[in-house]
Amino acid sequence: MKAVKVREVMIGEGMPKICVPIVGVTKEEILKEAATVKSAGGDIAEWRADWYENGCDAASDRMILKELREVLGKMPILFTFRTKKEGGEKEITEEAYEELLEQVSASKEADLIDAELFCGDERMKRIVKKAHENEVFVVASNHDFFKTPAKEEIIGRLKKMQELDADIAKIAVMPQSRQDVLVLLDATREMYETYARGPIVTMSMGQMGAVSRIAGEVFGSSITFGAAGKASAPGQIEVGALRNALLTLHGGL
Repeated sequence: MKAVKVREVMIGEGMPKICVPIVGVTKEEILKEAATVKSAGGDIAEWRADWYENGCDAASDRMILKELREVLGKMPILFTFRTKKEGGEKEITEEAYEELLEQVSASKEADLIDAELFCGDERMKRIVKKAHENEVFVVASNHDFFKTPAKEEIIGRLKKMQELDADIAKIAVMPQSRQDVLVLLDATREMYETYARGPIVTMSMGQMGAVSRIAGEVFGSSITFGAAGKASAPGQIEVGALRNALLTLHGGL
């Protein structure tokens, strides 16, 4: 598996990297949260632009990204506009979604962009192509807030992301039982050991799935998401506690 280097952060080697979301609604809230994220000790900042009051406007997003860079310095920035159908805050058409991501890529203000797998194969290919032309990495993603698909389906979606040339493949699912958490972890293991060409990111959400946010190094997940304030998804652990848990596990491997 080939690791991905984003600025000075190597994703896919060593301990999972901690990504911390910024979920402010106004510009002032976003920049204040960014300062908190910077001091919290995470490795990557994810700006959830769907929370931003003007998040559907590419020009506004580019301006915010420029100011985020001033606050975050060399910390990699992941731009994410999570659509309503995958748990996000705003409705957006598929055409507008594609245009937004392409304009953000062209601005080169973000280091990575999140692109949802189910936006369509051809649309995903265009988004990835545009990002790579601008030397921006792509995290292909899929989120199921209701259930945990079968192991074969999880692996199949991650493989599809790779086939569409994403740099990092990510899936988050909701467990309905402890067995569901094991399904996610075993799918992660098999994907990592057998099929992964680049870093993969997996998580089982909610309190029941919290172990998956800690055990990535064992099973093959390269990024985990922690909170430095308001969480962007169920089950996120506070950054300091998350890093301590990762270090404890890493020391025993």
